[in-house]
Amino acid sequence: MIHIFEPGSSPNAPTLLLLHGTGGSERDLVGVGRMLNPESALLGVRGNVSERGMARFFRRIAEGVFDEADLIARTAELNAFVDESADKYGFDRHNVVAVGYSNGANIAASLLYHHQDALKGAVLFHPMVPRRGIELPDLSGVPVFIGAGRNDPLCTMAESEELAAALGAAGAAVETHWENGGHQLSRTEVEAAAAWLRGV
Repeated sequence: MIHIFEPGSSPNAPTLLLLHGTGGSERDLVGVGRMLNPESALLGVRGNVSERGMARFFRRIAEGVFDEADLIARTAELNAFVDESADKYGFDRHNVVAVGYSNGANIAASLLYHHQDALKGAVLFHPMVPRRGIELPDLSGVPVFIGAGRNDPLCTMAESEELAAALGAAGAAVETHWENGGHQLSRTEVEAAAAWLRGV
């Protein structure tokens, strides 16, 4: 997968897996990653799916309707890529925190849904529920931050609450941060995630 890797300054800091939104690139969330933890190594990944020229992490059938078979396959592909990257760059595979926005947050959530121990934690900015009607792995103690907008037309309040409930029911320690805005990622949202990350 097309990606960038920036080593961190502390071996104990988590490696942040940066996952962009639709139409983004592997560099989109580097600044966000630095705000979250300036000591962390950063692994920024570009989605392998093109939708009208825009990079995404998995296909969708329509707005808000995911191609579930492709989602499952692309999630496994991403998980394997992180495995390979840990070997290549020498970071601790068991100390990886995903940081995703929109489409990137959706595939980060899918990693939690489908691959136990894939992530030490996750920062999900404006995510949706990746799948319904499946049993999640044991996520006991896995910290998850959800950043959501009360007026987000794509990821509604109900969607965010459903995802938080599903992850919590699987044992994850979920914190939801609400902004009054829409689907955009705000500085205050990132600052709240940074404060949260320092405490987990």
